[in-house]
Amino acid sequence: MKMSDDSNPEASFLEQLGQRVRTMRSLRGMSRKVLAKVSGISERYIAQLESGKGNVSIVLLRRVSNAMGAHLEDLIPTGEPSPDWPIIRDLLRKATANQLAHVKDILAGQSGAAALRRPSFAGIALIGLRGAGKSTLGKMLAKEIGWSFVELNKEIERENGLSVAEIIALYGQEGFRRLEQTALTQLLARKELMVLATGGGIVSEPLTFEQILSSFYTIWIKAEPEEHMSRVRGQGDLRPMADDRSAMSELRAILKSREPLYARAAAVVDTAGLNVDAAAARLNEAVAPMLRQDARMFARARP
Repeated sequence: MKMSDDSNPEASFLEQLGQRVRTMRSLRGMSRKVLAKVSGISERYIAQLESGKGNVSIVLLRRVSNAMGAHLEDLIPTGEPSPDWPIIRDLLRKATANQLAHVKDILAGQSGAAALRRPSFAGIALIGLRGAGKSTLGKMLAKEIGWSFVELNKEIERENGLSVAEIIALYGQEGFRRLEQTALTQLLARKELMVLATGGGIVSEPLTFEQILSSFYTIWIKAEPEEHMSRVRGQGDLRPMADDRSAMSELRAILKSREPLYARAAAVVDTAGLNVDAAAARLNEAVAPMLRQDARMFARARP
């Protein structure tokens, strides 16, 4: 019989920790095997951690922080934080949604009159899992409406002279996400309308994804998990699930963790069961109302 949170708070803590690790791993599109290899931690330990059976030392550290009336993160060194950070953090925990939105605008440099201005409209961005057809449909849409087509990952590769796989191998996921944000900023600086195909994991970087939502009319290209897998295999690209026997299970977990973020798009185009021409026609239908109006009015407003 499963104990309640009240009767066994430490078991509940380990369970929640495992869930957070599992969700974060899926959000970044990493299998346990890949995470184990990159982190230098055994795949078995990661599996135990995700199942709520983390090392007892984690619980002991939590007991130490609780005994001092501190937060667990206060005991973990992350550089030299500002002396005001604990105060700011506690105020943020108590803030209302409106207060948080105001703080976000200030930190983003958009206080006062600047906060009332939306970012310049840059075009249409396609988001979704690998194998959704973003590149194929994006090229067709761009040709149809006479805009430029840009594949964000190709821009990153061109600017850095390395493939995405090489960048991740050299700099890790964090390094790749920094280069992704830089490439997006440079694209927006062009001030030209484009159809942008993004990488499937762009939603895992909040600031970059927010920039996409606020600058583009964003469309989630959706398909069934089996279709994603079939197309990815057809492209010969199983990154980052190569040699993983549970690739299909991992793909479903990735999709499940990202769906709430993909759902923030302004529109959804479900291509399940459609051939390329039918999917392209459905995408054209989705953008037609936006193209008939002043495009600037359809840039996704900041929440």
